[in-house]
Amino acid sequence: MKRSIIIVLDSVGIGEMPDSSKYGDAGSNTLHNIAEAVGGLELPNLETLGLGNIYQIKGVHAQSNPKGSYGKMAEASRGKDTTSGHWEIAGVILESALPTFPQGFPREFIDRYEKAIGRGVLGNEVASGTEIIQRLGEEHMRTGKPIVYTSADSVFQVAAHEEVVPLPELMHFCQLAREMLTGNLEVGRVIARPFLGQAGEFYRTSNRHDFALVPPRKTLLEYISEQGLAVNAVGKIHDIYAGKGITDFCSTKNNMDGVDKTLAYMTKTNAGLIMTNLVDFDMVYGHRNNVEGYAQALKDFDQRLPELMALLRPEDLLVITADHGCDPTFPGTDHTREYVPLLLYGQSVKHGVNLGVRSTFADLGATVAAYLGLDPLPVGKSFLAEIRND
Repeated sequence: MKRSIIIVLDSVGIGEMPDSSKYGDAGSNTLHNIAEAVGGLELPNLETLGLGNIYQIKGVHAQSNPKGSYGKMAEASRGKDTTSGHWEIAGVILESALPTFPQGFPREFIDRYEKAIGRGVLGNEVASGTEIIQRLGEEHMRTGKPIVYTSADSVFQVAAHEEVVPLPELMHFCQLAREMLTGNLEVGRVIARPFLGQAGEFYRTSNRHDFALVPPRKTLLEYISEQGLAVNAVGKIHDIYAGKGITDFCSTKNNMDGVDKTLAYMTKTNAGLIMTNLVDFDMVYGHRNNVEGYAQALKDFDQRLPELMALLRPEDLLVITADHGCDPTFPGTDHTREYVPLLLYGQSVKHGVNLGVRSTFADLGATVAAYLGLDPLPVGKSFLAEIRND
């Protein structure tokens, strides 16, 4: 019975796209620039799959006969955020970018939102989540006003201390925001950001919850589950797809916990899809311009890769990719408009096939659909015939 395991290394881009200048991202290249900054990356397992064959990365060498097939994918959707990237992998291409709010949300909306939740809010600005709770957390505790902020992503985030605003109340505030953010305000995600601690020592808890926009069309996940196959989601995958098409899911504390839970699903899932998002690359390191931390996180994942490969069954397809870039060496803390790497491995996958530059992430979804025996998806071009090891 066939399974596909897709590991999304959140924000691990591999070079600027041709239209990157329109996004202010000319010169961005997450993997290459990190490698240059730290004097080279040591990623022997990704190297054997063909990572160094996709693009020149200091310390990661091209292989004469890599164990996997390799290439890179361009994002056809407008934008460079988590939601559009994941949706496109699953066969939904957005013609217009989800809205972002670099100046904060309109005052008229904030007034309506404050009336709906019965209290004022703090912030309403673009900010780092860890920074804004340190800056406004004490005032929040004194007044009970939740902290509202956004980022380069299409998000409306609400932070509150768990001892000031109990979790059920915070979730209610976020559900109200999800219902109110419509039309030109329809962001990809509303995110609850609970935290604990005291002034100067506030810290976010693991009780985050995303209230995602429902994909506008059916995704790969729904096509798979409709055939009676499992669709297991690890990390924020469930939230990104608003639960659509997912048969089982689990949250994660960090990248290594994400790998652990992926391995757990691999021991008990017989057929279908396991899809994992490893968010630390983006959330913990990319957005915080932490080059060394990002490099170490890449090394940590690489060291766990043999465990994933060891659990593969003869008819499994392992895919390693990303959803956008977030170059920590680049000015600012925003995502970057980049190609994403594409590595495929399994006993049924030919060694060393160069898949070139795919014109859309949707080619991956189309390939996974074909591999699992589904009808062709409405968008994307399968490359299964190119990599199939008959």
